[in-house]
Amino acid sequence: MKTVSRLALLLISSVIAFAAQAQYPNKPVRLVVPFAAGSATDTIARVVAQALIERIGQPVIVDPKPGASGQIAAEFVARALPDGYTLFMTTNTSHSANPSMFKKLPYDPIKDFSPILLVGEVPFVLVVNNAVPVKTTAELIAYAKANPGKLSFPYASSTAQVAGETLRVMSGIDAVAVAYKSSPQAATDLISGQTQFYFIDFGTGLPHIKSGRMRALAASAKRTPLLPDLPAMSETLPGFSLTSWNGVLAPAGTPKDIVNRLNADLRAVLARPEVRERLNNIGLEVMGTGTPEEFGGFLQAELAKWAKWVKDAGIQPE
Repeated sequence: MKTVSRLALLLISSVIAFAAQAQYPNKPVRLVVPFAAGSATDTIARVVAQALIERIGQPVIVDPKPGASGQIAAEFVARALPDGYTLFMTTNTSHSANPSMFKKLPYDPIKDFSPILLVGEVPFVLVVNNAVPVKTTAELIAYAKANPGKLSFPYASSTAQVAGETLRVMSGIDAVAVAYKSSPQAATDLISGQTQFYFIDFGTGLPHIKSGRMRALAASAKRTPLLPDLPAMSETLPGFSLTSWNGVLAPAGTPKDIVNRLNADLRAVLARPEVRERLNNIGLEVMGTGTPEEFGGFLQAELAKWAKWVKDAGIQPE
């Protein structure tokens, strides 16, 4: 009798779970972001969320949870119910670099998440405040060598930190890294002269560059149409190439049907020309065409890539 009762309970649970999936989504969806409002990832999330609202007919609430290099947000999502109502718009900081930059994490970047879709890549740009008398990367290197230990660079993400340390190692300059909780605050302090140079994401940096509040020297990877006259870092330091990615994940155990539904919905909104244009204008090179399985393979490959970059930059795990 007890066996029959257990079977009945399992059957009822399965029916309820199936019904919930069939009705998905029937309430607001939370899209967690690991960086502060105004950061590139936050801006990208808001563009995607607005388009997704129109697609799924439910509110999509962007929820920034900055701090600890994305660990706070990543742990929050990893511990959330795997029902499709808590999603994570994240970057290589939490899921590629952190495993090599910290001795212990409160989450597993692979086991604790269900990949949904790789959204795109965001280049970074090397900038200086207007008081620094340089106009090229080579001039910055020469200036730093003439002023050893007097220059500092901020970082609020793994990309900015690894890029700054890579510049330091490859060029042989003596500069001080300064940690920040958010890229907008790091940008504010650069503009005010508290720091001298910064690898800033295009989404945060472009308005300041165009307004003349900071001076751009080079793109971190390849040249970009957003600033067509800006050289790439590799043109001064061969082999230098760093960029950031954005992607959407869910907690591990999220039903496959919901993962596939979200993948299809995200691919549909990212295919819209007006959405792609908005994202391109803030520096995102839109991908948005792969499967969850392809994104999972990408995450595995990025772990190895960032492990090498972190090691080559001379960064010791905290």
